[in-house]
Amino acid sequence: MNQIIAIVGLGYVGLPLAHAFAKKGYKTIGYDVNETRIAELESGKDNTDELTESQMKEVSIEFTTDPAQLKKADIVIVALPTPIDKDKKPDIRILKSGTETVGANLKEGAIVVYESTVYPGTTEEICGKILEKESGLKCGEGFTLGYSPERINPGDKKHTVTKIVKIVSGQDEKTTDALCELYGSIIEAGIHRASSIKVAEMAKAIENAQRDLNIAFVNEIAMMCNELGIASKDVFGAAKTKWNFLPFQPGLVGGHCIGVDPYYLVEKAKQLGMDTQVIAAGRSVNDGMGEFVAKRVSSALGNPNGKRVLVLGLTFKENVPDMRNSKSGNVVQALEEAGCKVDVHDPYLNEKEIENMGHTAGGLENGPYDAVLLLVPHSVYFENFPQKILSSLKEGGLLYDLKSIAHKEDIEKEGYKYMAL
Repeated sequence: MNQIIAIVGLGYVGLPLAHAFAKKGYKTIGYDVNETRIAELESGKDNTDELTESQMKEVSIEFTTDPAQLKKADIVIVALPTPIDKDKKPDIRILKSGTETVGANLKEGAIVVYESTVYPGTTEEICGKILEKESGLKCGEGFTLGYSPERINPGDKKHTVTKIVKIVSGQDEKTTDALCELYGSIIEAGIHRASSIKVAEMAKAIENAQRDLNIAFVNEIAMMCNELGIASKDVFGAAKTKWNFLPFQPGLVGGHCIGVDPYYLVEKAKQLGMDTQVIAAGRSVNDGMGEFVAKRVSSALGNPNGKRVLVLGLTFKENVPDMRNSKSGNVVQALEEAGCKVDVHDPYLNEKEIENMGHTAGGLENGPYDAVLLLVPHSVYFENFPQKILSSLKEGGLLYDLKSIAHKEDIEKEGYKYMAL
């Protein structure tokens, strides 16, 4: 426990990790360039809702925006976002910038571990070289590299950081041994020792690409069911009675992983001169789901021009404030382009935040609406469900229930229209 741990990046990944190390008694430094975020954490609050106030108070973490504090660390863990750009290509500018900061403040003999999603080769071929340049130290001698991909699932209070098996890799056996011991001291679920950093990088990328492809498949089946006039919910319910059917659900695919990681594989394949037909096809299906939902609603409304529509839920999944790569906005945009007047509500966003995104804030109390779209099933929407939602609809109005939570018969019995994905 004499090692000093520094976590670079205090978002959905970095903060829970810093908490886990601090709770085990490690002296932990939490570094972030966002002064507002640091001030918030110092006050004992976490606006990502990953940690409660009581969890924040139970540990001692040195929060800072001063990069010089990284010089004290024996282990530096980089947990920075790796998004995609407007052309859907990997954008590692934040990772590179953070690595420059780490390199300029690197203690000799330290291990630098990356948890960010990257394509294979990034840790050693890109980050390692940046660290050498900024620190003046030689990789493998003055410092060593490790990679241990994050497996955080925002909003999931069951599969928290210590409850998920951790993949660990280092550039040499000594580094891997040290990191297995380090992570093994906090991870209750156990450690998987990867044979190399590239293997660990690839494993992370394919985890979410696999889920993306499976969701793309059921999304395509749901679209076919819509054309056939049958409920996809009923079809999947019947199919999953077979023991080896994988029960994926159709929907809008967003978030920091599933909608992003496949593009890192696509980019690496291009670098290798390969075509990734299956991965790219899955992405194409899932990226188009927002427009598909909007088209179905517009068609059900007859002439959509001027029709009032309320969209419930903007975050990428239920009961989290995370907006990264949310596809609800795609639905709103497509409906507006069709001529609808769209109001938007999300319990994790205030009116100003919604308006800053270019949307019109609204709510069930602002009805009656021609259609209400329940896109993100936040718990708050199930207070007096579905009566509360139905009461905001015009007579004969439409409830579009993306996740098929309500029962069609119950809605239609009340004199309303019902549709689901």
